[in-house]
Amino acid sequence: MSALAFKLLLITTFPAAFLWVSWNTGVASQDKRRINGLPKYSEQVQKSDNGSSIDTAPDLDFPWLSIPPSVNLVWHLCYGAFQCARLEVPLNYSEPRGRQAAIALIRKPALFSEGSRFYKGPVLINPGGPGGSGVDVVLRLGNAISTILGPRFDIVGFDPRGISRSTPRSNFFSSDLERELFYTQTPGSPGHENVAYTWARAQLLGGLAARHDDGRLAHFNTANTATDMLMIANAHGRKKLQYWGFSYGSVLGATFAAMYPDNIERMVIDGVMDSEDYYATGWLTNLVDTEKSLDHFFESCAEAGPSRCAFHAPEPSDIKKNLTSLYDRLRKEPLPVLTRSGTYGIVDYGVLRKYIFLSLYSPYNSFPFLAQGLKDLAAGDGGSLLSIFQPPPYKCSCNPHERDLIAVLDGQTTLACNDGDEVSSSLDDLKDYRQKLSNVSDWADAWWQIHASCIGWPKVEKRFRGPFVGNTSHPILVVGNTADPVTPLQSAKKMAEGFRGAVVLTQDSPGHCSINAPSICTQRYIRQYFQDGTLPTPGTVCEPVVKNPFYKVPGRFDAEDQTPLQLGVEPQDAELWNAVLEMSEGLRPSLSEFHLLRGV
Repeated sequence: MSALAFKLLLITTFPAAFLWVSWNTGVASQDKRRINGLPKYSEQVQKSDNGSSIDTAPDLDFPWLSIPPSVNLVWHLCYGAFQCARLEVPLNYSEPRGRQAAIALIRKPALFSEGSRFYKGPVLINPGGPGGSGVDVVLRLGNAISTILGPRFDIVGFDPRGISRSTPRSNFFSSDLERELFYTQTPGSPGHENVAYTWARAQLLGGLAARHDDGRLAHFNTANTATDMLMIANAHGRKKLQYWGFSYGSVLGATFAAMYPDNIERMVIDGVMDSEDYYATGWLTNLVDTEKSLDHFFESCAEAGPSRCAFHAPEPSDIKKNLTSLYDRLRKEPLPVLTRSGTYGIVDYGVLRKYIFLSLYSPYNSFPFLAQGLKDLAAGDGGSLLSIFQPPPYKCSCNPHERDLIAVLDGQTTLACNDGDEVSSSLDDLKDYRQKLSNVSDWADAWWQIHASCIGWPKVEKRFRGPFVGNTSHPILVVGNTADPVTPLQSAKKMAEGFRGAVVLTQDSPGHCSINAPSICTQRYIRQYFQDGTLPTPGTVCEPVVKNPFYKVPGRFDAEDQTPLQLGVEPQDAELWNAVLEMSEGLRPSLSEFHLLRGV
């Protein structure tokens, strides 16, 4: 869930890293796999879902719709060193010869071709959400993932059905601008709690989803996506799946394991949701460790001292009290912000809560900046907080189709609501649910809207409901952090119990998913598992390289910077460390975080 909370989403911007091998056209053309070229971007004309032409300019995304979907993967050079394809699958698996869907895929190719005895096949990546784009993640972090797992694997990202570049796409609006206006129609700030308004708007959103549905909507669900993954593996000539899924990707992985237990070669689920709670549309188990994650901020700041933590106080309890004072002040007097750089907005209690919640996802990236923002806010300046967390303002494009193939919030809502049990349409029931979640966590104000968003959702057949058990053909590796704000360790342990031989690898850190806290130990175990199937000993606990998020994480290992050696990173792990660091630095709020900022 990538926070599905949303994020819903996971979509972010990260730099790409140099990897085991630099792929270029010359190397790729020697691979025996089917690699096709496309005309220059300026020669491309795409067709949208409604049949209109899209003039694809060179500075826009790769012309995905120029790739003919096929049941056999045909790869095209794209984005420099990557390869792209569109796999044709049935929209409805009960009618395999009926309407078709096209799944967008991208891969960082292995060093070895398929005929080589060194080639170990594709590893599919899902970044979470639901609704996150695997194409985006592999495009940005495929090199780093390849370094972690090794050059013998293809690193394959795919956009799940209904999402982003996969067509048809889940869509509730006639234009991207209409969507933007809808999601910014909130009473007060994005954090304003108006249960009745949210209840009414959810019903409106469900009506819009039904109005724009042409028969596709019901087929966008996790069970069908799991079958799509099997189809992707089969299209590579393999009967079994290799998979690394994060957050909501753990639900997708557990669903695959329950449906196809005999078709698993390797599976890592990282940042694990309680799949039973997810399919019940409960969202009641995610926040169990959220307060523990915030406690890390207080404790780490006190330990780091004023030179490293700008919001420092001698004791963690003092820092907590100072934050409570900020809450109380903003409840009474929201702060208008207009900076010289052009950033503007209003920081009130709800906005501050959302920003703090988001920072818990990636503490090593966010805590130092959050501390500075809180210090400035205490002095009456909200500019730094807004500049860090507020998304850039929406800008209209002269090309009405420029955003036709990006991930949108419609996809998150579709998957969560199609998968989950029907939600009561009663306003009183929603108020009761809100109170029930508040009894679980003080952070219910940042989470209850996910459940609420499914009120009024069109009725669809709920085909897969578990159970999440199975004797898988290879045991699953389950990874969880001790203070994950939205996928608690208890969920990892629960899900592991259902699958014979599954082992939980614990990382003793805050942050969402293992890669949000750089750990050579954890990633070495994941590498070993993919390469030879070896699982860690049950009860294994890994530490991050740097325990305190306010202490500087050493930079990339090179001849001039030997700092990693001082923290126990061995020279033989230099490439692995650089990749782990890139993965950690690369994660930023995704769809789910985006959803939080704009209100559900």
